[in-house]
Amino acid sequence: MQDTLETGRELSDEVAEHRDPDHDIDPLFVNRWSPRAMTGDPLDEAEYLPLFEAARWAPSAFNNQHWRFVYATREDDEWETFLDLLSENNRTWASDAAVLAVIVSKTTFDHNGEPAPVHSFDTGAAWENLALEGARRGLAVHGMAGFDYEQAADVLDVPDEYAVEAMVAIGERAPPETLPEELQEREQPSDRKPLAETLHRGGFE
Repeated sequence: MQDTLETGRELSDEVAEHRDPDHDIDPLFVNRWSPRAMTGDPLDEAEYLPLFEAARWAPSAFNNQHWRFVYATREDDEWETFLDLLSENNRTWASDAAVLAVIVSKTTFDHNGEPAPVHSFDTGAAWENLALEGARRGLAVHGMAGFDYEQAADVLDVPDEYAVEAMVAIGERAPPETLPEELQEREQPSDRKPLAETLHRGGFE
């Protein structure tokens, strides 16, 4: 891991090549992207637990804190269980992660047992906190939809009132050349749609 944390006060060189925000925002948001290339080295708890700590402070309806993270490190006996959940394409690179986590969310409110319509929204906020903290620390953090949701719920004993949302791989960054050839050219920050395409004042159209 790098010796110092990113301050978030300037765009990294690799990001500046591909991204140019239209408005003045903290570079931390722009610097976050989703690398795949990881070294395969383990991380100490002190290096990855702060990411989950950042997720802990996300906002949520009624302070319900719907998110749960079920994880394994490459030193754990359960590592292969998590790895086997992934699609073949994701497994080719995520096998070099230090941590694999399944993100689930509680679909009901704690205080009354009623359905919580924003459980995924709130859990997404927690995921974003995790991803930003990982970017600040110079780690590779990559969210994934390519895995077996039903198998994850089954083998991880996810209770019925929880929904499986996504998986995430966390690890030390490695050079793009360590990836399979077909992924190397994709190992760069992606741009975003213009703000005008996603912002609608006064109505959708």
